[in-house]
Amino acid sequence: MMQFMLLFSRQGKLRLQKWFAAYQDKTKKKTTRELINIILSRKPKLCSFLEWKDLKIVYKRYASLYFCCAVEQSDNELLTLEIIHRYVELLDKYFGSVCELDIIFNFEKAYFILDELLIGGEVQETSKKNVLKAIAAQDLLQEDEVVDNTLKEFGLY
Repeated sequence: MMQFMLLFSRQGKLRLQKWFAAYQDKTKKKTTRELINIILSRKPKLCSFLEWKDLKIVYKRYASLYFCCAVEQSDNELLTLEIIHRYVELLDKYFGSVCELDIIFNFEKAYFILDELLIGGEVQETSKKNVLKAIAAQDLLQEDEVVDNTLKEFGLY
C-alpha cells in the first residue's frame, strides 16, 4: 500500500501532497522536508528507489517536477514507478503536456485525477480512458453549477 505521494519542484517547493496513512502534521512536515532534501541531493544517474526508515521511496523526475511515493517494504517498486507514470500520463492528457504551473493553478484537478486513480493508497482504476471520463463528468457538473449560480445571481433562475 502506498503511504503518501509528494510532488515537488527542483527548487524544493512542495506542489502537491496526498497522504494515504494517518500522520501528525508535524511528522508530515518533517518527512516532506527530509525526503525533498534527500532526493534533490541525489545525482541524476542514481537509482530512483531508496530505503528510508521502514519504507521504500520511489521517485521519478518529469521536467521540473519530482513525483515521489512511499510504499511498504513488501511492495513492488516497478509497479509504483508505473503508477507514477500513469498519473503523469493522465495529467498530460488532461492538461495537454502538463507543467508545474498547471499543478499550481489547477491543484484541485490534479487531486481529482489522483483520487480517480488511487483510493486509500491502492490503484482504483487502471484505464486512462475511464479516469478521464470521470474527470470530464466532474468538469460538466462544475460548469453546470457555475451557470446555475450565475443565473441565480442575476435573478434569472
